[in-house]
Amino acid sequence: MAKKEGSSAVTDDLKDDQEPEKAEQVEKQPKERVEAKDSDYSAATIDVLEGLEAVRRRPGMYIGSTGPKGLHHLVWEIVDNAVDEALAGFCTRIEVTVNEDNSVTVLDNGRGIPTDIVEKTGKSAVETVFTVLHAGGKFGGGGYKVSGGLHGVGASVVNALSEKLEVEVHRNGKIHKQVYRRGDADGGLTIVGDSDYRGTKVTFWPDNEIFHDINEDNERELIVIQFDILINRLREMAFLNKGLCMVLTDMREMEDGKPKSLTFHYEGGIASFVEYINDTRTALHKPPLYFELEKDDVVVECALQWTDMYSESIFTFVNNISTSDGGTHLTGFRNALTRVINDYARQQNLIKESEANFTGEDAREGLTAIVSVKVSEPQFEGQTKERLGNREVQGIVQAVTTEKLKDWLELNPKESKNIIQKAVLARQAREQAQKARQLVRRQSALENSSLPGKLADCSDRDPGRCEIYLVEGDSAGGSAKMGRNRDFQAILPLRGKILNVERVQPTRIYENAEVQAMIQALGLTVKEDDEETGGKSTGLLRPNAVNLDLAKIRYHKVVIMTDADVDGSHIRTLLLTFFFRYARPLVERGYVYIAMPPLYKVEKGKRTEYCYNEHKLEAILAEMGEKAVVQRFKGLGEMMPEQLWDTTMNPETRTLKQVTVEDATEAEHIFDLLMGESVGPRREFIESNSYLASLDV
Repeated sequence: MAKKEGSSAVTDDLKDDQEPEKAEQVEKQPKERVEAKDSDYSAATIDVLEGLEAVRRRPGMYIGSTGPKGLHHLVWEIVDNAVDEALAGFCTRIEVTVNEDNSVTVLDNGRGIPTDIVEKTGKSAVETVFTVLHAGGKFGGGGYKVSGGLHGVGASVVNALSEKLEVEVHRNGKIHKQVYRRGDADGGLTIVGDSDYRGTKVTFWPDNEIFHDINEDNERELIVIQFDILINRLREMAFLNKGLCMVLTDMREMEDGKPKSLTFHYEGGIASFVEYINDTRTALHKPPLYFELEKDDVVVECALQWTDMYSESIFTFVNNISTSDGGTHLTGFRNALTRVINDYARQQNLIKESEANFTGEDAREGLTAIVSVKVSEPQFEGQTKERLGNREVQGIVQAVTTEKLKDWLELNPKESKNIIQKAVLARQAREQAQKARQLVRRQSALENSSLPGKLADCSDRDPGRCEIYLVEGDSAGGSAKMGRNRDFQAILPLRGKILNVERVQPTRIYENAEVQAMIQALGLTVKEDDEETGGKSTGLLRPNAVNLDLAKIRYHKVVIMTDADVDGSHIRTLLLTFFFRYARPLVERGYVYIAMPPLYKVEKGKRTEYCYNEHKLEAILAEMGEKAVVQRFKGLGEMMPEQLWDTTMNPETRTLKQVTVEDATEAEHIFDLLMGESVGPRREFIESNSYLASLDV
């Protein structure tokens, strides 16, 4: 989402022959403190929110945001409830339909929500589930052994944030129906007919008073459910629940006279998931290694396959919830894998006695794996459910992985040898990268500086206040240096197109001047932590590494600023590929942004307007009338320093797009598809999506 930001920075007039000294920022004086009185705080100041009023008052506390992400979260909550029925063994098919009026219907063939009265609430179980927070079968009542969802508050939160919601329960031969409006029941639960079907049907209309986005002109705009966003999540759920059929239909779009519809159904489960991720890569063995085992009430399910890639791609899940920060299940898996690979290599004399063990990074290079566990009482660190904390799970996953991987290696000697050879090559590349990094360090020491010479740094040293612009070309870099605020804005010009890191060994990034300049300027370093298997991490930047030392990052805003043409888009894509592969924690923390320079300058008389899109240009021309002069900016170098500051760098007036990763597995697949070696799949993707291209010809 594009956002504008405020700042108190001001600028002086610019001189032609020198970089400007910005006027000092005005110190914000603290407001005069108001003496508090005990009488100001009494029982009368305590606000009690009844029912679901708290959800409507503070929706972000429950779904994260009221933008596109929060809107789609409503769908996930209802779908998660249906998937819980599948996890319990009672549901085999879930249908998600986006209706013509942008409402959403979720239909499952589970048991159907109970319709009898709940003693604690005096209401039917249906009404209790949809109107009472923390009500349902997920809180120790025996309804579900394992479950996902947003802390168990899904259905009631969706109801609270919907203009209208209808639920139909097909149970015991009857159809039970109830309607709600903005969280409140509009009548009771009634029987409206007979049915030989079993399951639950929920239709909801998201409340437009709550959900909205802000466009590039800082205007509020309506948002609707996006079909493509639903595709990725429902496909993932089908992969994670072997045999579950997920049907997605969009009644707003017709294909050959029928509504657009997709079906996801994978009997191979997460093994099919690994094959999907690797469909543009060359696998070292087929099919993927797959195993599933229940131990001490924890179900461990893993699928793994080594490829010729240089990056590792490991995705973990707990009760179908993605744990992007890993946790004890990931630690157990990694420990087992490193130990088993080393033990097998030594038993088969594939590494010499005098040679050190493979590090975990060596053993995992090129590995794609899905680690999915089912835990009855998962403990998550933080409220985002992104890191599993159950200590007992680590030992269980480690024991199961050790047993199954050891057996597979012994039964598949040819494939096992290829995997060991891959680890040997990874170790050699790592040693070369260490030498290259040491050379860079020695050169920096001789130059008496660890920062690249072309970096125009800022004077502030607080990363939270500092930002760096990665600028395309020396010409634009010169304008940016002259137009910036030197207190908190740094400029790093990049010459030409940087290395495509998706296609090269990790050692190459330390040999490329432009990439090395970024690494030094940003302060990208890796924690050299001891591994639990006895080795030590290398401290080198490696693809998809999670142990980036965020404490040493020099700027908490990294802004990519390129020209608005094809070359600029390519350079931006190459930079995003680098950040996704080698500095993903920066993206996940929200540190990476894309600058949005204007496309047009419109002048008439003394009036000047900048337009960032065609829509704005048309509106301005209609307002100004004839004799308006339009200038199309083809490159940043065409802009004067004052213009660049006013339109693209001034925090009070600029528009930045924050880069986020909504779906890690799909992002992994897309980067590999578009930036990897395989030409055929990339051509097919481009041809299939060419209608979305915006051409500047």
